[in-house]
Amino acid sequence: MSQRVRTTMNEQRRQILQMLAEGKITADEAERLIDALERAQPESPPGAVSSPKPRPKYLRVVMSWADEAGGDGSGRINVRVPLQLLRAGVRLASLVPPQALTRANAELDKAGVPIDLTQLKPQQLEELIDQLDDVTVDVDDPDTKLQVFCE
Repeated sequence: MSQRVRTTMNEQRRQILQMLAEGKITADEAERLIDALERAQPESPPGAVSSPKPRPKYLRVVMSWADEAGGDGSGRINVRVPLQLLRAGVRLASLVPPQALTRANAELDKAGVPIDLTQLKPQQLEELIDQLDDVTVDVDDPDTKLQVFCE
């Protein structure tokens, strides 16, 4: 990376930290902006060894809304789930006896959750995580914004 690009990134990082210090953005927003800055680095020249994409650590669901109709007002929900928890859960499911999984599947199906726990495999979870960058969620309310992504 050239010195000029590095200087520009440092200036942008400093601006993000300044906005954080002034209370214009939250710490989570600053973290996301800095991560985006790092992901936006120019690609290395041909022949250079590229570093692999960093493994995401969290599944993030952010929802914000503005209530113009005189209701309870605007609000925000921010859920951050460690992906390690999901990975551990999938590994633990492989230790559960098949009879228990069959019974759990039946109960989940009764509750309207048609998931087959016997089919959960760690490699499938990693494939799902890799595809979450392409998830798009549409919300019919123009004053509501919903984001689902890995970071």
